[in-house]
Amino acid sequence: MERHQVALYVGALAAGGVLGLAAPGAGPGLEHAINPVLAALLYVTFLQVPAAELLRSLRAGRFLGAALVVNFVVVPLVVAAMFGLLPGDRAVRLGVLLVLLAPCVDYVIVFSGLAGGSGERLLAATPLLLLAQMALLPGYLYLFLGPDLAKVVDTGPFVEAFLVLIVVPLALAWLTQAWAARRPAGGRVSDAAGTAMVPLMVATLLTVVASQVPKLDGTGRLDDVVRVVPFYVAFLVVMPFAGLAVARLFRLGTRDGRAIVFTGATRNSLVVLPLALSLPGTFAVAAVVVVAQTLVEVIGMVVYVRAVPRLLR
Repeated sequence: MERHQVALYVGALAAGGVLGLAAPGAGPGLEHAINPVLAALLYVTFLQVPAAELLRSLRAGRFLGAALVVNFVVVPLVVAAMFGLLPGDRAVRLGVLLVLLAPCVDYVIVFSGLAGGSGERLLAATPLLLLAQMALLPGYLYLFLGPDLAKVVDTGPFVEAFLVLIVVPLALAWLTQAWAARRPAGGRVSDAAGTAMVPLMVATLLTVVASQVPKLDGTGRLDDVVRVVPFYVAFLVVMPFAGLAVARLFRLGTRDGRAIVFTGATRNSLVVLPLALSLPGTFAVAAVVVVAQTLVEVIGMVVYVRAVPRLLR
C-alpha cells in the first residue's frame, strides 16, 4: 500500500466523487464521520513520532518562526493580492477568506511526510498554528471585510477541533508509546496501528469528498463557486515558491523546507467548515465555497507529494 499510496489516494478521490453523486442522501451521515476518521489518522500520525522527539522539535526556533511567517505574513499578502479580483458577493468572499487564512493542522502532517518533509516539526507546530489562527482570524476578517462580517464568525469550532483532533489523539499516542515501551502487547498494538496509515488516509479522503460533493450545487449558486476555483488553483501554484523563499530566508534544511512549503499551501478547510456552516442563512454559500477549496486542495496535495521533492532536492 505504501508503494502505491498516491494511486490509492487518487482512487479514493474518484470513489468519493462517484459516491457523493450517486448517493447524495448519505452526505450528512458521512459528514459526521469526518472528525472520527481524521482523529484516527492523526493518532496514527502522532504515534510515529516519539514524545521526546516532539519536545525537541518545540525548541526549533527557526522552523517555528518560518511556519508563523509563511502562514500569517506571506499568506495574507497573497490573499490580499487576489482579493480585489474575487467575485463581489460578500458571502463568497467570506468563504474564501475563512479557508485561505487558516493554516491546516491535520492531514498536512501526513502529506508533508510523504514528500520527505519534517513531520515531527509540523506536529510540534500544530498547537501553535491552531491557537494563532484562532486569535488572528477575526482581525484579518475585520481588515478585509469590515467589522460587521467579522462579528458573525464564532470561534467555538476551533476550540472543539483543538480538543478532538489534537489533544485527544496526541494523548492517546503518548499513552500507546509508554505502553509499547513497557509491554510486548503494547509494542504489537503500536506496530499494527502504524500499518493503518495509508488505509486511514484513503478513508479520510473518500469520506470528505463523498460527504461534500452533494453540497456543491445545494445552494443553487454553483456558478459563484466555480468562479473561485481558479483562485484556489493559483494559490496552490504560488505558495510552493513563497514557502521556498521563506525556508531560504530562515536557512532551513531540505526536510524542514519541504514542511514549510506544505504548511503554507495547505488550508484548514475541515476545521473552518463548521465555522462556515454556523453562519446565518444569507451566507450559506460560504460553506460551499469552503468545500470547493477542499476538493481542489486534496487533488493538489497528490501533485505536491511528487513535485515538492523536486523543488527542494
